[in-house]
Amino acid sequence: EIANGRLAMMAIIGMFFQDGLTGSAWGDWALYTASPLRAFESELGVQAPLGFWDPAGFCKSGDVEDFNQRRAAEIKHGRVAMYATMGYIVPEYYKFPGFCSPSLNLKFADIPNGIQALYKVPLEGWLQWLALCGFYEFVVNQPVNPKEPGNFGKGNLGITGKSIEDAAKRTRGLNSEIANGRLAMMALTGMFF
Repeated sequence: EIANGRLAMMAIIGMFFQDGLTGSAWGDWALYTASPLRAFESELGVQAPLGFWDPAGFCKSGDVEDFNQRRAAEIKHGRVAMYATMGYIVPEYYKFPGFCSPSLNLKFADIPNGIQALYKVPLEGWLQWLALCGFYEFVVNQPVNPKEPGNFGKGNLGITGKSIEDAAKRTRGLNSEIANGRLAMMALTGMFF
């Protein structure tokens, strides 16, 4: 009974939203062509079953420049989250030999996994890492095409230097990157708890 009540509450909220969007609680999205959200339905990252999903309404203005800026940020966050997820998992199985900080006699093997590593690595180490990432972001990562968010001319996997030639494979690869980045962002959030 409680579960069905919750489901009914979600359904009625969805119907109110649908009513505001299409003018009918049983409106057909295909008939609502005046929505500014339609401007982005053919973009990369629009995937089933949700299609173009913008619950907070960030893209309701239909401004392409704003959309591209947000997409570039999403791709960057996704890439960082994929690396961070791997960085959270790999130390469970392997740690570098040697010292992280010779002056403090701190070996890589002495650094705990996960969030606890934040408190063990010296501040200078984090500042070096921040400087390296900042240098890479502002000097190395220069956009190649402003109309294609996330393209820094690094090629397939960011290492080959050349793009995927086949258009269908490239679209599939870029969609996969966006989807995996979204998954990694959620996975990393889950790893914190």
